[in-house]
Amino acid sequence: MATLYEALGVNEHANEDEIKRAYRKAAMRCHPDRNVGNEDAARAKFQEIKEAYAILSDPAQREVYDRIFAEEMERRKAQLREEEAEREALYARRVSLAMRFASEGHNRDVVFGVLLGHECDEQTAQHIAESVVALHESRQAKSEPEPEPQSEESEEPSPAKESTASAANPFGAIWMQFFNNMRL
Repeated sequence: MATLYEALGVNEHANEDEIKRAYRKAAMRCHPDRNVGNEDAARAKFQEIKEAYAILSDPAQREVYDRIFAEEMERRKAQLREEEAEREALYARRVSLAMRFASEGHNRDVVFGVLLGHECDEQTAQHIAESVVALHESRQAKSEPEPEPQSEESEEPSPAKESTASAANPFGAIWMQFFNNMRL
């Protein structure tokens, strides 16, 4: 959506002289007589420039235009915020659904199919299914402690075992990054 200011090529704070100068320049550039072979498009652009100048050159009309345009832009921003919130809520519901099926033990293909069945586009369904199943598998691996083999040799832990046991869980940082990048 081009504004009247953009049609003339000036900023919103332009004074009357700048608007007049920009109008003359744009009118010369887009005049149908100067655009041989492309008269129809030039005529339409020329008419748009004339209408923009007619409104912006009159202080009363310009004030009304600025007020209405500002109100419309605020309405549009609110509408975009609402649409973004709806998209985020839909994405969260899809992830929740995928987590439910993954926690029931279903594999990636089943989760992918369930998401497709709930009108999720293929790329998003694939991304969510892969991410959720990977997360679920890592949680399963973490919750099931690995059995330590009982050795009859010495009970003293070796230095290598101590360093791996005291090392931070590498999955903690990875899963934080995973959640941050989960949205497309």
